[in-house]
Amino acid sequence: MTTDDEVSDASRGPADLVRRRGGARKSSGRQRSSHSLDAVVSEAVALLDEGGEAALTFRALAARLGGGVGSIYWYVSSKDELLERAADHVLGGVLTATAHVGQGEDPIAEVRELAIAFYSATVNRPWLGAYFLQDTGTQVNGLMFFDRVGRELMRLDLTPRQRLDAVSAVMAYVVGVAADRGQDPPPEVRDGRVPVDEFVSEFRASIRAMDEHEFPFLHHIADEFAAHDDAEKFRTGLDLLLAGLRLQAGR
Repeated sequence: MTTDDEVSDASRGPADLVRRRGGARKSSGRQRSSHSLDAVVSEAVALLDEGGEAALTFRALAARLGGGVGSIYWYVSSKDELLERAADHVLGGVLTATAHVGQGEDPIAEVRELAIAFYSATVNRPWLGAYFLQDTGTQVNGLMFFDRVGRELMRLDLTPRQRLDAVSAVMAYVVGVAADRGQDPPPEVRDGRVPVDEFVSEFRASIRAMDEHEFPFLHHIADEFAAHDDAEKFRTGLDLLLAGLRLQAGR
């Protein structure tokens, strides 16, 4: 089974450690260990999880690490690069958690398990979607995950184009739904002024107050707003998508 360290090492070769948006830096004779880069990225993810993208500043990160702001620039050249590495760090965790996937007889079921693991890791991280799979050479874990999903589809009777379209559709669905589900609740719910149940009830009442002839579908599903489970809705949508893939592959 792949360990966290192995996944992390796989994401950074010697060239990658010095690759930056502005090119490789000249060495000053001082070196930093990859473990220190791991610490920078891990703490960046922690800050992002706690307060979103706005909470991630080099000053806040340096304070968490117990050093100066300048020390962060030993490892990343900008906040964008840090966010890209943070996104890849999350994908590294997904790779580790799904190392066992790929041994089953049904490749579509394997794709489903990979997609659910990815969703679980990203649903509460709305910052991640915008930085997933950036083409900057810093996100090898993301490419590995994309390849693992595609590897399962190579077991199906599909053309290369169909496999690419299928992987792209699955990944887009997961990232899109996770980003939507991960949005902050309204301020009045977030600060506790309005209980969640009360907010949902008021929202449902506002739908019912609309003209039923003008908004027939909204009236039809109004009660579902108070009863649906977001994770179940995600799995239902994923199953619809994979059912189409199964038909296309004649499975």
